[in-house]
Amino acid sequence: MLQLRSILVVADNSGAKKIRLIGVPGFSKRHSVSLGDLIRAVVLEAIPNAPVKKGDKVNAVIVRTKKECRRSDGSYVRFSDNAAIVVDNS
Repeated sequence: MLQLRSILVVADNSGAKKIRLIGVPGFSKRHSVSLGDLIRAVVLEAIPNAPVKKGDKVNAVIVRTKKECRRSDGSYVRFSDNAAIVVDNS
């Protein structure tokens, strides 16, 4: 469970290193997201000469959260960090 302004690590090779959650597309009053949700984020850190620059707004999908998530078989899964994957804006 992540809230607005949460900092996430980027788990792909897009060039971004850290992003900040700024919104959820299609929801004006939704303030928390969990695994698998599509989010809108701004890039806080990026590697030099990458296609994604600092300050760019990107769409991303949540792939890891520190807050545990219950599976249908009764087990729980949780990770050591919050991470997302940047997806195309189209």
